[in-house]
Amino acid sequence: MDDVSLHKDPRAKAARDICTQLRKAGFRALFAGGCVRDALLGIRPRDYDIATDAHVSDICRIFPKTINIGAAYGVAIVVLPQGHFEVTTFRQDGPYLDGRHPSKIQFTTPEEDAKRRDFTINALFYDPETAQILDYVGGQDDLKNKLLRAVGDPAQRFQEDHLRLMRAVRFSARLGYPLDSATQAAMKAQAHLIQHTSVERIRDELIKVLTEGGAEKALRCMEEVGLLPHILPEIAAMKGVEQPAAFHPEGDVFEHTLLMLTHLVTPSPTLAMGALLHDVGKPLTQTFEDRIRFNHHNKVGARLSETICRRLRFSNEQIERIAWLVEQHMRFASVPDMRESRRRRFVREPGFDELLLLCRADCLASHGDLSTVQWVQDYQENLPPESLRPSPLLRGHDLIAMGYAPGPLMGEILHAVEDAQLEDLIGDKATAQQYVRDHWPLPSKKH
Repeated sequence: MDDVSLHKDPRAKAARDICTQLRKAGFRALFAGGCVRDALLGIRPRDYDIATDAHVSDICRIFPKTINIGAAYGVAIVVLPQGHFEVTTFRQDGPYLDGRHPSKIQFTTPEEDAKRRDFTINALFYDPETAQILDYVGGQDDLKNKLLRAVGDPAQRFQEDHLRLMRAVRFSARLGYPLDSATQAAMKAQAHLIQHTSVERIRDELIKVLTEGGAEKALRCMEEVGLLPHILPEIAAMKGVEQPAAFHPEGDVFEHTLLMLTHLVTPSPTLAMGALLHDVGKPLTQTFEDRIRFNHHNKVGARLSETICRRLRFSNEQIERIAWLVEQHMRFASVPDMRESRRRRFVREPGFDELLLLCRADCLASHGDLSTVQWVQDYQENLPPESLRPSPLLRGHDLIAMGYAPGPLMGEILHAVEDAQLEDLIGDKATAQQYVRDHWPLPSKKH
């Protein structure tokens, strides 16, 4: 571990320096949790958390710049040029009464601290002074055996913090580790507890599930243990919704959606949610005519996506983008047949690059025909950037000078002029003025 985490990452050196300063002040200090797990797996840790027997008051005294985020729980942030580092006092938790916070804590030893953590692979410590791993709960064996297991009694762990149900899904899927049988049984028995977790915490965990890798496995796990109906009943409703085999040989809407997620690489939250929800309107629009059809499922899905994302308290900007992706994914196939002006307006939409990735994944998860996607990519690559947003040839004051009165007609004219410009029918101001006179002649003046 020492080679992975301490010599190749400047943040690791900064974390080690924090431990050194705490030791010089007479305290014990260890790397804790996910950074130890990731380093043992050969993955560069994103964050370095430190556990110590120093109290928050000691930490704030030793380090010149700190943020006291939870003295009652023994948590402080040490601020260094390399970033923020969470430093937590070894603690033992009392009863959890709200499904998130312990009612009281007691500062204690590393061994007792490990026993309060969620999963064994997240309960490891590393001493940067001696280069030793401290494992009080069998986490190293579970890493070796590729198993996700709750620390101690899994039912108690999930009762303490209900979000651990989602965290179990995320770690299992991301690492590809199956759930320990007792852990899985406890999740099935307590899946309903997730309803008592704030939607903001669920949303943030869902984003991690969808963007950190293994999203398809995560959704399957959520469905298997019974979490999905409590978090995303609209996705659970996709299961068993049959599709026409000619277009969707992969299976029902649920299978198609999960397969689609496998074709996204480090997606943004909006792209990931757009993919997850792109066919959410299908269960409500399925008809059996000459074949199975889902008429206007994109429009129904866009409205439903807004409802879902508001429920999960995404930002207004994210909601707008996600709903746009859902509604526009069916329009994408007609891009090659569009008028040039309409096509250029569509391609320059702020979310179009994400829509392209969504539609690529959609095709790969169904019929596999990427010809339209490739056509659009070629079109984008060969289109000069200035032709997408050319400088206006005419503005409102130009039309007024030509004798046109302000009003709705002026907006119509300017839009048409830009269309003609995008169609390469006009290219200079004089031609644009003549185009306007030809299409919107002014009444002749009476003498």
